Amino acid sequence: MAAVESDPMAGLPDIRGSYRFDADLAKTTWFRAGGRANVLFRPADEVDLAHFMANRPLDLPVTVLGVGSNTLVRDGGLPGVTIRLGRGFTSVAVDGVTVTAGAGALDLHVARTAAQNGVAGLEFLVGVPGTIGGAVRMNAGAYGHELRDVLVSVRAVDPRGGVHVLEPEHLGHSYRHSTVPEGWVFTACTMTGQAGDSAEIMQRMDEIQASRSESQPIRERTGGSTFKNPPGAKAWELIDKAGCRGLRRGDAMVSEQHCNFLINTGSASATELEELGEEVHRRVFESQGVRLEWEIRRLGRRPVAGRAST
Repeated sequence: MAAVESDPMAGLPDIRGSYRFDADLAKTTWFRAGGRANVLFRPADEVDLAHFMANRPLDLPVTVLGVGSNTLVRDGGLPGVTIRLGRGFTSVAVDGVTVTAGAGALDLHVARTAAQNGVAGLEFLVGVPGTIGGAVRMNAGAYGHELRDVLVSVRAVDPRGGVHVLEPEHLGHSYRHSTVPEGWVFTACTMTGQAGDSAEIMQRMDEIQASRSESQPIRERTGGSTFKNPPGAKAWELIDKAGCRGLRRGDAMVSEQHCNFLINTGSASATELEELGEEVHRRVFESQGVRLEWEIRRLGRRPVAGRAST
C-alpha cells in the first residue's frame, strides 16, 4: 500500500462536504489503473469549495479530478488533496437556447438535456467523454466542434477561494488547451445553441454515438485520445505508420480498432500504460520526425523503486 502522509488532517478546514483518506483512485478512472489520493475531498457546493480553498494551508498540493475519462493517475498516487466535484455540481438548467451546467455534469447528460429542450448546437458533446469541467479545461471537441464555439461564460474558484465569472476571452482557448492556471477550479459553464427540433437533434446525436462505437474502443478501459493531432496531421495515422497498432506492454495495449487509444486489457498498471505511450511517442518521432503531445492528463507521483503502490 502506498505511503500516506502523516496526519493528513493537519491544517484541513472544516467543510460541509466530505474527506476520504488514502482513497483508491484506480476505481474512479476509466483506465481502472493508478495510485491513491492522500485525501479525496468532495465539496458540497461552490460555497463549500471556496471556503476550503480560502482556508487550506497554502503549501498543500491540490489536484482536481473529474470522472477520470482522459486522465492517468500514476501509481505513486496524488499528494495533498484531490478535489472531485459531485452532486452539488451536476445540475443542468435550460433557459431558451441557453444551457447552464455544473462542472460535474457529464457531457452526455448536458447534450441530451439540451436536445430534450429543443436546443441544437451542443450535439457534439455526446462524443466527448467526461464532464463539463474537463471540457472547459481542455476546450474539448468532437466532430468538427469545440466547447469554445458555444461558450458564454464560466464560473471558477481561484486558489485563494475567490469566485470569478470568466468570459470566453479570459479562457485563452485553443486546440485542447486553456490558459487558465491549473490551480483554478471550474464550477459551472453557460453555453448557447440554436432552437431546433428535439427529434432531429436526438437523431444527430445517435449518429455521432454510432460513429464513435464503430471507430473507437469506447467499451474498453481506455482514456480516450492519447495524443493531440499535430498541425496538419492525424495522430492515429502517424501511430499506425510507425507500426504501433496492437503494440503491448504487459496488459497495456495500443488499440487495434483506433491506434490513438491505449487500453487496459487486464491488470495493466499506470506505469505500463504511460511507458507504452512513451514508446509510441518515440517510434513516431524516430520514423517520421513528429513529436506527439499527450492529450491524456498524467497526474501524480511515479512509484518509488521497490515499493508497491497498491
